[in-house]
Parts: sequence; structure tokens; C-alpha cells
Amino acid sequence: MTLLRKIALCYFVALLGAAALNYVPGLTDDQGRSFGIFALDIYDDLLHLFSALWALTAALMSHNAARAFLKYFGILYLADGVLGLITGSGYLDLGIINYGVQDLDFTFKIFANLPHILLGGFAVLSAFLLDDGPRPAGTH
Repeated sequence: MTLLRKIALCYFVALLGAAALNYVPGLTDDQGRSFGIFALDIYDDLLHLFSALWALTAALMSHNAARAFLKYFGILYLADGVLGLITGSGYLDLGIINYGVQDLDFTFKIFANLPHILLGGFAVLSAFLLDDGPRPAGTH
């Protein structure tokens, strides 16, 4: 199994964990926020679950599928995190449409969007810099 396929499997586990956050007793406060920061709803849970299944499918299929997952997932999540950092709302959960630009404390926006920025950024870097897979004959 190539490194990119292993990384995609790790994303499956991480995203499945994110989808399960609201359902683990003690991880949400009385306002429904995970770790007192993230107010995840059913749309977020479904997004994380779909992303986890995409990661698992890609990891099990092939090296090229894992690379494609990491590239496209990374671009989508990184852009969502940057938009959330700038506007206070992301687009993957339709937050920018439902809530528009939000006037939130910048420190809060950093903590709220850091997971997508880090996960997306690492995925993109992995797809382009850690590609250890087989190459077609005659390429370098």
C-alpha cells in the first residue's frame, strides 16, 4: 500500500471521528458546541461522513484514486477554511449562503477554521509532494 493510500485511510478515520463528535457524550456543551467551539449540525455531520466514505473508497481503490481524493478534498477543504477565516462562514456546509458574512472575533475564526485549513493544506501537500506511487514507463 502506497503512502498516499495510507494517508487517505487516515483521513477516513479523522473524518469519521469528526462526523461522530456530536454523538459522543461529554464532547459537546449545553449549547451543542463540540469542545466549546464547533457548532456542528446534521449538514456538517453528513459532509464529514461523505468525505470519510470518499477517503475510504479512494484508499481501497488505487494509488491514483487516493492522490485524486487528497488533491480535490484538499482544495475544497482548504478553500472552505480560508473563506471561513475571512468571512466567518464556509461554503461546504452552505454557511456563507445561510448566514452570510459574520462579525466574529478573529481568534474564534482561527480556531473554528483551523481544522479545515490544516486538513485541506496537508492533503494538497501530500498529493503533490509525497506522491510515492508507480509512474508510467518513460516518465520521471
